[in-house]
Amino acid sequence: MTDAHPAGPEQRPGLAPLIPPTLQAPGSPPARRVLIVGGGYVGLYTALTLQKALRSELKRGQVQITVVDPRSYMTYQPFLPETAAGSLEARQVVVSLRRELKHCAVIDGRLVGLDHTGKRARIEPGVGSAYDLGYDVVVVAPGSIAKTLPIPGLAAVGIGFKQVEEAIGLRNHILNRLDAAASTADPQVRARALTFVFIGGGYAGIEAFAELEDMARYATRYYPNVAADDMHWLLVEAGGRILGEVSAPMATYTLDELRGRGMDVRLSTRLDSCVDGNVELSDGTSLSSDTVVWTAGVKPNPVLESTDLPLDSLHRIPCTADLRVRGVPDAWSAGDCAAVPDLTKGDGSPDSPTCAPNAQHAVRQARLLGRNIAHSLQGRPTKDYRHKYAGSVASLGLYKGVAEVYGVKLKGFPAWFMHRTYHLSRMPTTNRKVRILSEWTVALLFRRDVVSIGEIEMPTRDFRAAAGPVDRAADRTRRDTTPRNTTPRNTAHDRRRAQARSSSAILDQTGADVTDTAGPGGRPTPAEERSSREEGLPAKTTRDSEQEVYAGDAPDAPTFGDTAEPVAPADEAVSRG
Repeated sequence: MTDAHPAGPEQRPGLAPLIPPTLQAPGSPPARRVLIVGGGYVGLYTALTLQKALRSELKRGQVQITVVDPRSYMTYQPFLPETAAGSLEARQVVVSLRRELKHCAVIDGRLVGLDHTGKRARIEPGVGSAYDLGYDVVVVAPGSIAKTLPIPGLAAVGIGFKQVEEAIGLRNHILNRLDAAASTADPQVRARALTFVFIGGGYAGIEAFAELEDMARYATRYYPNVAADDMHWLLVEAGGRILGEVSAPMATYTLDELRGRGMDVRLSTRLDSCVDGNVELSDGTSLSSDTVVWTAGVKPNPVLESTDLPLDSLHRIPCTADLRVRGVPDAWSAGDCAAVPDLTKGDGSPDSPTCAPNAQHAVRQARLLGRNIAHSLQGRPTKDYRHKYAGSVASLGLYKGVAEVYGVKLKGFPAWFMHRTYHLSRMPTTNRKVRILSEWTVALLFRRDVVSIGEIEMPTRDFRAAAGPVDRAADRTRRDTTPRNTTPRNTAHDRRRAQARSSSAILDQTGADVTDTAGPGGRPTPAEERSSREEGLPAKTTRDSEQEVYAGDAPDAPTFGDTAEPVAPADEAVSRG
């Protein structure tokens, strides 16, 4: 039997155990190797469908399926707003790839290069060196990333809303800001903490904006000195309307609903700068905020630039109606990164309109993609993707929503109920459906949970502060000999807050004079953060003749709230907001 992954000069030793053992008969043709790049909705459902359709081929060892993704789970993104608002637990909106794909190999890594001519993929695992992986058929579905702009300060202070980690981090951050506002006597710190700015008025932005405001409004009942009217919720949209996917009357209703709740929605307005949280808008408005959330659309994953597959002007993979990569044999794609012709609006030619990058199309394309690949491997005809856009549903908070489905317009509770029902039906696996329904049912019997567990983002902080002073030379030696990808990750904010705890402990024990270098609210000043990054060292807290105290040992390792993805080139043809 031919090795599922032929050895090469850069092949990682010991890769074979990653591939499930086969039952291939002696003398039979080599197994067809299917590589699926991306473990999102398209990747998961493609693999699930292939497992079912090729059950006998998998048992006989005639087919091998490998899924590659940096995360070992799929996130159902339409439920992220409810997750951020606490209506759903984070673990209920993710699906384990290893649990569901029992007959597939799952590699926790990212694609860094694809040579389809030679049928080789370059994989960079989470731990260890990169290696090559051979394949016969490839599915390229890495999805999309946030579409950013080179706005001053955005990369440093902006918060995305694309992954479950960001949703949970944002929830904890907002509740933490309520805690900060309730605990300070400084009116400027209080106003900054209670100002929440969202950029982008599409579905993701509107749902996150409305759900989190609804959660924060409910939470203020537990803060005697913070009222709902003290908060300033601001949404900035560059276009002349919000929710471009629905009709103008429904968009107007949504706008009136949000403004009726005291929320500030600015249309035809752009974000010009947010350096150090000092927000400047194109209409001349200036304000300070600890919370700047970027939800202004998505763009195809830039990993596509590392492949030899064709790309269109929007950096998407052009596909035929049956989801094959146009003009390339043994290559398939679907979802946000693919330009799939919309047969309800055109004839499927290269110049015909394409499907919008949304969950509605991704769900249906993924299921058809798996069947088409199975049919192709079995020598059977494939089918074209055709789906008329059914409409849209959106949640605007608990028991509030807006929906327009096949021309039928719903508002309030009926729309909210339809939103939940529709997305529950699209959630992968019966296990998750039952758990989500059970959680919603239990929530009807109890009050809303508004506890913040922000400390979960920095679990080692207290231990390191309690560990006391660390010898500088020994600490630096340990850092230098620790592999970069296994070094504990701490934010600059984390390190500075740990400084204060370490300093307080030393002051209590020795009575020494300790200088607090943190900025207002325990946060480092922008100059201090830049200095720490340039030096590549963790922040210092106190010094004597023998040793120095360090609040962490991971220089510049970004996590939530510290740094963001690099912004797009300045000449990228995208619109702000």
